[in-house]
Amino acid sequence: MADGKKAAGVESDKVWTTLITNNDYLSGLLTLDFSLKKHQTAYPLVALYTDTFPASGLAALSARGIPSQRIEYLLPTSGSKDYSNDPRFYDCWSKLTPFNLSQYKRVVQLDSDMLVLRNMDELMDLELDDPAVVEKGEGKRVFAAGHACVCNPLKKPHYPKDWIPQNCAFTFQHSTPEEAQTKAADPSVGPLGFMNGGLQVVNPSKAVFKQIVEYMDQNAVDMDFADQSLLSDLYRGRWVALPYIYNALKTLRWPGVHEPIWRDDSVKNVHYILAPKPWDEVDAEGSYNGTDETHKWWVKVNKERLASEKEKGIPADGF
Repeated sequence: MADGKKAAGVESDKVWTTLITNNDYLSGLLTLDFSLKKHQTAYPLVALYTDTFPASGLAALSARGIPSQRIEYLLPTSGSKDYSNDPRFYDCWSKLTPFNLSQYKRVVQLDSDMLVLRNMDELMDLELDDPAVVEKGEGKRVFAAGHACVCNPLKKPHYPKDWIPQNCAFTFQHSTPEEAQTKAADPSVGPLGFMNGGLQVVNPSKAVFKQIVEYMDQNAVDMDFADQSLLSDLYRGRWVALPYIYNALKTLRWPGVHEPIWRDDSVKNVHYILAPKPWDEVDAEGSYNGTDETHKWWVKVNKERLASEKEKGIPADGF
């Protein structure tokens, strides 16, 4: 990334990006790209890959015309918290890289385990602070993201003790479900004000990235959720909370979680957090063998992708 060049073939100064470190999430990435194009985005998805990403994965991206860009694997120099209960968080530091992509004017980072259901190009024009303001420690719109759900519905014992429904931003919207489709709770007044890193709207800046890396190196050992903890702490109350529809965590739809605010016909982007992933529940014939309704949506779009690729003569490479 040091050369400051855009990904090969990319002319736009506004892009979607997604991090990929291995082939485990490649089916998700390919279907994410397909879903963005299906809903007629005007902007390319750039796959940000690290040196651990294999040649077979790069070949799959190339075959589908998905731009790719190598990035350094980001880790705190002073060491990080022990994530042995959730090893995925070691990769998550690299999701801070979009703040460093100053060759672009706007980056919207997406996790590869997402599925776009409706066009959301408006995020490319969402008002954020000028990076020059952020560099001075000022501004209330540093980046935009959705709230994390801190209910811990799976009751994971290593999660913070204050991650309970009473402290969740989404709980406060149960009484106003229609408003929840267009507005989010103010992160500056919520009990935790914690963001989910699956979708981040960013105005890149080398100086702001320097702020972030310095804070990471000094405080990483105390951060339970890597990039999410860092951004929530460093810019506490200074980020724009997006409605859940842009980062609709699949667990919100579950009975007893935040079902009161979920509207299938409003959601723009589903986030398949936790395990299993939808592609883990597909048999050899491509049929779904799980129970989560939202996973069925992914399987349907994935089948559309595979059929489209077959028509275009893209090799059946197993992804």
